[in-house]
Order: sequence, then structure tokens, then C-alpha cells
Amino acid sequence: MDSDQLARLAAEACDDRKAVDIQMIRVDAVSSLADWFVICSGLSDVQVRAIARSVEDRLELEAARLPRGKEGQREGHWVLLDYGELIVHVLTARDRQYYDLEAFWGHGERVPFVGSVPAQTAETLAARAHGSGLPVITLSGADEPAAP
Repeated sequence: MDSDQLARLAAEACDDRKAVDIQMIRVDAVSSLADWFVICSGLSDVQVRAIARSVEDRLELEAARLPRGKEGQREGHWVLLDYGELIVHVLTARDRQYYDLEAFWGHGERVPFVGSVPAQTAETLAARAHGSGLPVITLSGADEPAAP
């Protein structure tokens, strides 16, 4: 399985657990870290961990691949799975908005992924949370999320 197929499989595994705003960014032309980043959000720490577990399970089952490294699973705010040519980032909306990986890796090629959950921004998620009576998360210097 090549890195393109592996990234697509990871994105589909994220979609299986209703990840929000799944982004596939090809970075092999601009970085030696990996060929692909898959970035998505979960609506809670529990969902972030479930999405990451879905990626691990699916890549192990269908591609016989285990991550070389994993970070952040205990905390569940930002889980990173490193497969060498693929790095998967699963973040809460708050952490994703704060770290803005898409902007940092904006010089990479974005490849559209159309899943079962429509793409939503962190602002949309915050508005939905506000309308549901849940607290709206805002960031200030004192509230910086912890990196994995």
C-alpha cells in the first residue's frame, strides 16, 4: 500500500468515528517528515481517542501497519499517530484552532476528502456548542492547550 492509499484509509477511519473537518495535506514536496498529514477534530476528548483508535485498528487490519509512535492518547486533546510516511493528528476543536496546523503546513498540497460529516470550522463548532447550552471555549494566553 502506497502512502496515498494509506492516507486515504486513515481519513476514512477518521470518518468512521464522525471526525469533523478531515483534511489531507500532502507534504512530501515541502518536508522530509512525512508524505502526508491527516488532520481532523473530535467534539470531545473521548471522541478524539475513539477516532485515533479507529485509525490504529483500520491501518493494522487493512494495511498491516502499526504506528511508529503515538502521543497524547491519555489526555485526549491532541493525539498524534506517526506511521512514517503518514502522520495523523486528531485534535479537539479548541486545540486545532489554537495550533492551526493547516496554516502552518499551508504550503503543502491539500487533497479534498469528502466524508459522511460535512466540514465544519472550529468557529462553527463553538457556535453549535453555544446554542446547545454547552460552554463556549475561548483562548487566551493563560489557556494555551498543551502539546502532545
